[in-house]
Amino acid sequence: MSVRRLHSEQPESFEFSSENLDWAKHVITRYPQGRQASAVIPLLMRAQEQEGWVTQPAIEYVADMLDMPYIRVLEVATFYTQFQLQPVGKKAHIQVCGTTPCMLRGAEDLIRVCKNKIAQKPLSLSEDGNFSWEEVECAGTCVNAPMIQIFKDTYEDLTPEILEELIAKIDAGEEIIPGTQQKDRINGAAAQGQTTLTDPSLYDGSMVKYGLGAGIDEPKVAPVGAVLDAEIAPETKAKTKTKTKSVAKEVAAEAKPAPAIKPDQLKVGEPAPALLAEPIDGKADNLKEISGIGPVIERKLNAMGVYHFSQIASWDAENCAYVDGQLAFKGRIGRENWVEQAKAKASETFDTKSGEDK
Repeated sequence: MSVRRLHSEQPESFEFSSENLDWAKHVITRYPQGRQASAVIPLLMRAQEQEGWVTQPAIEYVADMLDMPYIRVLEVATFYTQFQLQPVGKKAHIQVCGTTPCMLRGAEDLIRVCKNKIAQKPLSLSEDGNFSWEEVECAGTCVNAPMIQIFKDTYEDLTPEILEELIAKIDAGEEIIPGTQQKDRINGAAAQGQTTLTDPSLYDGSMVKYGLGAGIDEPKVAPVGAVLDAEIAPETKAKTKTKTKSVAKEVAAEAKPAPAIKPDQLKVGEPAPALLAEPIDGKADNLKEISGIGPVIERKLNAMGVYHFSQIASWDAENCAYVDGQLAFKGRIGRENWVEQAKAKASETFDTKSGEDK
């Protein structure tokens, strides 16, 4: 790490503006008595934003506010390269990332622009005092390399021509927009366009099917031990309002237990599969034994009314499509062969030929 020292020329004094002083006092109140030193970084940053750089009087001023030894605040200011210890450009101090990803993508060309447009040496002011530059370590936007940071904002996917244009706009007082400078690219998305996860519904929230207050209807739940009949009257197929957990418990409590349902007794709904209000005999199968079903998906299936391997084993294509629509990632039922796995699991505890439990 390079040695960082205070600038040889220092102003006589420093104090926060009235607005920044009120802000600083508020920040200090976030920490308990005796822990005010935790506010040292935000206060130094606000001092830098006010003056353009961190001066020795500012360091001592912040130390006094936080009841810290001067040397402790000096240690913080000289350790973090986000703090500028000498005057920087009034309009822009450009930090060029020189770490490997940016270097491989053209950071040296950006540095040449800074040398030609600003000053030959880093941390030197331009002739008009409006600009300065330096090379820094990784600024954390490697996927959009090469990039620069100007004060708090980053500008990414740069070319020498784009950087020259940014400098010209800043000098002319024009607005520049932070982030990627590559047209048609969204933040850190694939530079050449999306090749996977291209279904828009993955991002619009439409695939999130459950949750109280979500405004999305749940599938119909049959009484305990009953199944949804394939011939449901049209008026019955109208969407029902989402029921709270308390109502579901009341319905289950009033229903009478029914005998166990065998795979050949499960009737298929249209298009919903056979659903139960609660597990048969009060004991659900461990659906997580099916590869592809984890704790979260098991809870979703249980919330729908799916508790047993025998239920999943009876699903046809329409049933699978229905349940698939309730999950976060479509197509996994078929890809992971849930039905075949469930048939194997169900046969371990039930003899389909004799119709008796094993």
